[in-house]
Amino acid sequence: MKNNLPTILTIKDYGHIELNLKKYMELSGYNRSSLARSINTRFEVVDKWCNGTVEKIDADVLARMCYVLDCKVGDILVYVDDTENIEKMESSDRAIET
Repeated sequence: MKNNLPTILTIKDYGHIELNLKKYMELSGYNRSSLARSINTRFEVVDKWCNGTVEKIDADVLARMCYVLDCKVGDILVYVDDTENIEKMESSDRAIET
């Protein structure tokens, strides 16, 4: 039986994760160094989270950030569905063509 469901490899634009750590750090009065000390991790780890260049999510680090910053995981990690933006652009392109 053939599966016709799209897979992650066949979907071109599946969205991305935005990191809002800087916002919650500012609200709580933390900079990268002070947050790193507070959650007992290296500055470079927090720096990657702040710059949006973290490659793998460490659940323990994330939990410690949420605890110290008094926020939820969904405050720091936000899924953005790029397919909605693509559909809007395709729709406006079709409107221009007509």
